[in-house]
Amino acid sequence: MMRDAGTGERLSFGTYESAVADEVEIANRSRLAWKEDQLRIWDLLQVSTPWLLLTISTVIYFSWVLPASGEHFWPQGAPVLGLVAVSVLWVLFGHTLPIKRRTLRPGTAGIYFVGLLVLCLTLMSYSDVFLVFTIAGFFHAYLLTPWPLGVLGVLATSVALNGSAMRTWADPTPQMIAEFILIVAVQTAAIGVGIVLTARSEPEERKREELVKRLEEALHENAGLHAQLIVQARESGVHDERQRLAGEIHDTLAQGLAGIITQLQAAERIARVQDETDEHVARALRLARSSLTEARRSVQALAPQELGRAYLPDALRTLTERWSQDQGIRAQIEVTGTQEPLSPAIEVSLFRVAQESLTNVAKHADASRVGVTLSYTGTEVLLDVRDDGRGFAQRGGTGFGLTSMRQRIRGVGGHVEVQSALGEGTSVSARVPAIAQRGARAKEEADL
Repeated sequence: MMRDAGTGERLSFGTYESAVADEVEIANRSRLAWKEDQLRIWDLLQVSTPWLLLTISTVIYFSWVLPASGEHFWPQGAPVLGLVAVSVLWVLFGHTLPIKRRTLRPGTAGIYFVGLLVLCLTLMSYSDVFLVFTIAGFFHAYLLTPWPLGVLGVLATSVALNGSAMRTWADPTPQMIAEFILIVAVQTAAIGVGIVLTARSEPEERKREELVKRLEEALHENAGLHAQLIVQARESGVHDERQRLAGEIHDTLAQGLAGIITQLQAAERIARVQDETDEHVARALRLARSSLTEARRSVQALAPQELGRAYLPDALRTLTERWSQDQGIRAQIEVTGTQEPLSPAIEVSLFRVAQESLTNVAKHADASRVGVTLSYTGTEVLLDVRDDGRGFAQRGGTGFGLTSMRQRIRGVGGHVEVQSALGEGTSVSARVPAIAQRGARAKEEADL
C-alpha cells in the first residue's frame, strides 16, 4: 500500500513536472517566435526603406517638380538622374548586398553612411523633394558601432535634413536658430535613444544566442544519451527475462523431470513386482503431465498451476500434501494471521520458495518431518519451511536453487534467510511486504 501510494505520488509529481516543462517550452517558443518576427520586420525596414524613399523622391521630382519648374530634362534633370543612379549603386553594394550576405563590417558601414549623406545633400541641392530620401539616414545610423557613432549619425542626418530649410533664410534671427537647434536636439534624442537601447541589449542578445546554441547542443547530446539508455534498458530487460526463464525452468521442468527419473529408477529396481512398477510408472506419468503443463504455463508467463485455482494458503496446502504423498515424508502446513489475497507477484514468489525448499528436502535432506508455516502479520507475510534432515554447512548454501529463491524474493521487495547446520536440519525463511491484490483491496474499501 505504502509503496503503491509512493509510486503514484512520484508519477503524479513527474507528470506535473512534465506539464510545467511543456508550458515553459511553449512560452519560450512563443517569445522566440515574437523576437524573430520583430527582427524580420526590422531587417525588412533596413533593406527596403532606402529603395522606397529614393523611388518616391525620384518619381515626384521627374513627374511634378521638374515639369513645374519649367526646366527641361537637359541640362537640369540629367545630373539628378545620374546622382540617382549613383545612389542606387551605392545603396546596392554598400548596404543591401552586405546586409543580405551578412558581410557588413563597422568600418565599411561608416564609409557607406558618410557617402549616403553626401549623396543626399547633393540631391537636396537640386530639389528639396529629396528630403524624403534623406530620412533613410535615420535607419542606417543603427549600423554604426559603437553606439556614440550611431547617435552622431542621427545628429548628422537631422542637421542635413533640417539644414536644407536654412537656405531659404535670408536673415535668420536668433529665435529661428534656436528653433533649429531645438528641433535637431529633440530629433536626435528621440531617435538616438533607440540606438542606445539597442547597443545595451545587443550583448544580452548575443549571450542568449550563445545559450540557445549550447542548449541545442545539449539537447542533441541528451538525445544520444537517451538512445544509449534505451539500448541499455533493453539489454537489461533481456538479461532479467533470461534470469526469470532460468528460474522458471529450474523450478518447474527440472524438478518435474528429476521426479520422473526417480520414479522410473524405482520402477526399474523392482521391475519384478508388477503392482509396484505400475505405481511408479503412474507417478512418473503424472509428473510428466504436470511438467508439460508447467512448461506451457512458463511460456505463457502465467502463475503456477496451483495458484490458478486457489489463493496462496490453499495452493501451499495442495503442494505440501501432494509432495508428502509422493515422497513418503510426513509434512504439515500451518497458516496464521488474517488471510488476504496478495499481489500475484508476491504469491508466485512465495509459492516458488516453498516448492524449491521441498524439492531440496527430497533431494538432499534425508528428513523424516517437514513443517511449512505461512504467517500474515498485517504489514508482512512470512513463509518458513523447516526439516529435521542432515543439514549442511552455511558455505554450502549457494546453489542455483537458493540463488533463484533470493532473486525472486528480492524482486518483490523481500529477503530470504537460510539457516542450517550439519545434523540439525535446515530452515528457509522468506519475508515479503503484504501488498494486497488491487481488485481485492478495492472491494474491501468499497465495502467499508
